[in-house]
Amino acid sequence: MKIGEKIKRLRLKNGLTQEELASRCELTKGFISQVERDLTSPSIATLIDILDCLGTNLKDFFNEGVDEKIVFKREDIFEKQNDEMHYTIKWLVPNAQKNAMEPILLYLGPNGVSEEHDPHDGEEFGYVLSGSVNIYLGGRKYKVKKGESFYFKSTTVHSIKNPNKSQAIVLWISCPPSF
Repeated sequence: MKIGEKIKRLRLKNGLTQEELASRCELTKGFISQVERDLTSPSIATLIDILDCLGTNLKDFFNEGVDEKIVFKREDIFEKQNDEMHYTIKWLVPNAQKNAMEPILLYLGPNGVSEEHDPHDGEEFGYVLSGSVNIYLGGRKYKVKKGESFYFKSTTVHSIKNPNKSQAIVLWISCPPSF
């Protein structure tokens, strides 16, 4: 592990300049620069101070962890069907509820309707892949056709309905997860 590179990544992730990090740690910008280029090594006490200023600790810093999964395949998809409401949800990213956003494919049969979602913090985005749907936000209705998208803040009761006689498919992304 290259400690300097990892410190630099953390510093940039936190939006700090070398000078800002140095100031917070009561070090010089030159010292931070040398540490980031692996030209010098900080003492344990100094490393603890630097990591504290970067919002982490020794244990987490040196824990390499498992690589994050990037590509998800058909066998990763989790599916839930509601025959009464004529919809199927396919979670495209397993365990997405622990992430910042949750992408799903929503298949709405004829006259299918999604669950009604209560107001919550966050935003919703969708893209209609086939058919057309009505978006219900509070007391308002918006029609969205194939090739069109929708975006709204989740501050009112919301749902999606397929008023047609053929299936509609929507890529729907909720941030934070709510499905």
